[in-house]
Amino acid sequence: MKATTDRLALAETFVRIVDAGSLSAAALQLGTSQPTISRRLHALEAALGVRLLQRSTHAIHPTEAGQRYVARARELLGAWRGLEAELRGDGDEPAGHLRVVAPHAFGQQQLLGPVVEYLRRYPALSVEWRLHDGPVRFVEDGVDCCVSVDAPEGEAVVVRKIHEVQRIVVAAPSLVPGRAPSRPAALAALPWLALVPYYRNTVRLEGARGATATIRIRPRFVTDSLFALRQAASSGLGAALASDWIVAEDVAAGRLVHLLPAWRGPTLPVYVAYPQARFYPARLRAFVEIMRTAFTAQHAGVGGASVGPQRR
Repeated sequence: MKATTDRLALAETFVRIVDAGSLSAAALQLGTSQPTISRRLHALEAALGVRLLQRSTHAIHPTEAGQRYVARARELLGAWRGLEAELRGDGDEPAGHLRVVAPHAFGQQQLLGPVVEYLRRYPALSVEWRLHDGPVRFVEDGVDCCVSVDAPEGEAVVVRKIHEVQRIVVAAPSLVPGRAPSRPAALAALPWLALVPYYRNTVRLEGARGATATIRIRPRFVTDSLFALRQAASSGLGAALASDWIVAEDVAAGRLVHLLPAWRGPTLPVYVAYPQARFYPARLRAFVEIMRTAFTAQHAGVGGASVGPQRR
């Protein structure tokens, strides 16, 4: 039993070294000394018969073997902690550290309320909140779960739909000083802004009773940032198809005009995803449930049918 415990402790030490970026930082986090961390690293490398870290003057980097080891170590440590949580029972108070990746704009605004509630409800928890719009590498980056507009693919990933983002066409009042466009085709005459990867040269709208319209545009400004899109639109640079939540205050204040209220862009589903496992720790189950219920309360019946991760 002690040999197994020692190997787990060595694995956790190595993962902490990689995450912290140095032996001294890992020692501080683990409440021990740098020489102790160094001895553990040497013991692990000796037991495995391979070098795990490449050291330079200013930084340390996992070797190819180290990259493989840290990825598998994260899986093993997660499974072990999940087993402990399973044996302790459902009544455990969520505790520990949760690493979450979320989209930049959504993660800075719409998701912070549920995260604050999560931390207030469970004082023994801490969250590492990473904002990133690209693909998520769960194991390699040590990520517990992500919130994403695009559902992550892969058989080893569990995906739960939690929300749908509505999108509307907006423009500054100066762009429509007279009568606002009354039909989708008239929007083509306006200068436009584009938001990649969602739209660039065409805008697709949906109306009542299944009606659709596609407008060809020539954007004057192209961005991948919702915040930049909103600012450019309110500055009068062009019309935009934007998430309703990010422009709601500007529309209410008159800085933007909601064009063609009977028409909207296709909704964008929002998902929470996490690696498939036999056991899920209480902190992950609680996080998924808070995310799900937060949007269910705001938009009853929209994306709220999914349930949080269940232990199999």
